[in-house]
Amino acid sequence: MLDECRSTMEEAARLAPEIARPTWVLAHRQTGARGRRGRAWAMAAGNFAATLVMKPACTAPEAARRSFLAANALFETLAIYVDRDALSLKWPNDVLLHEGKVAGILLESGGAPYVDWLTIGIGVNLVDAPADEPDMAFRPVSLFDQGGERVEPEEFLTVLASNYATQEGILEALGFDRVREEWLEHAARLGEVITARTGREDVTGTFETVDSEGNLVLVTPDGPRAIPAADIYF
Repeated sequence: MLDECRSTMEEAARLAPEIARPTWVLAHRQTGARGRRGRAWAMAAGNFAATLVMKPACTAPEAARRSFLAANALFETLAIYVDRDALSLKWPNDVLLHEGKVAGILLESGGAPYVDWLTIGIGVNLVDAPADEPDMAFRPVSLFDQGGERVEPEEFLTVLASNYATQEGILEALGFDRVREEWLEHAARLGEVITARTGREDVTGTFETVDSEGNLVLVTPDGPRAIPAADIYF
């Protein structure tokens, strides 16, 4: 546990060569945190920022699919402190609470084709949410302001780490399809029309499923489209 650091992702990557087993890095304050596509991640006092660093001995695509394990673990952890029916999982790596973004997940890895290390960064607005901005796809919300219980970051990490370990056990015993099925049980807007913005184009279609590779599958007027990475709007 750290009082302050630039980023738990950076600290975890620095520790990666030294670790012998999966290790969590928790910080009470970050001064240079970031989200997907290099976006800044604001962190108010009392919110949660932690990164799991591990050596999963797998390919880069297999490592990337661990975002679904993290999402499932995060969902079950948040559901202890707020009505689970108010929570949903937005592909590829966010958790929504009453349709607002309460948590995000970021993965980074080193090495190819087999990864040498993997970091899974998780940020949760436990007590406060950053200001809403016009270009945000979803308004930020906090667990507390949406009626959830107050929880300290250390307690939250204890529960989250246990739930994540359970997900790793499911992956080892039953494979990714079982993880994927659990994720789909809580997927936001499954069966509805959504838009995926890839950076090159906007693809609008019915959210049919997530495939065995973790791709978003949309049914469009031109047929099914498997999308590996995008920002989602609905």
